[in-house]
Amino acid sequence: MPRAKGGFKTRRYHKKILSMAKGYYSGRRRCYKVAAKAVEKALEHSYRDRRLKKRDLRSLWITRINAAVRMFGLTYNQFIDGLKKANISLNRKALADIAYNDINVFGELVEKVKPFVKAA
Repeated sequence: MPRAKGGFKTRRYHKKILSMAKGYYSGRRRCYKVAAKAVEKALEHSYRDRRLKKRDLRSLWITRINAAVRMFGLTYNQFIDGLKKANISLNRKALADIAYNDINVFGELVEKVKPFVKAA
């Protein structure tokens, strides 16, 4: 009885890997072994970077809020503390969006928070 080498299942898996490697350069898209390594590495990077993206965006929001708040004479920490004391519950994403797109509304928000901020 001849040895079974996998047949269509192996071919199907190889095709799947090679289709995932579309757009890669040279042997990284043509040779199965090289493509498999490239695809595995790409999947590792995408898994890691989906988590890093969340950190990066939060950092960007905080930077934008801080820059906008300093225009009105407060620091980021004072502003966030004042928001909590004033019972205003807006997340950082929304605050950054307001600060970036409509600075006048953000200024009104800062003025509402100022009475709750400790005088330094």
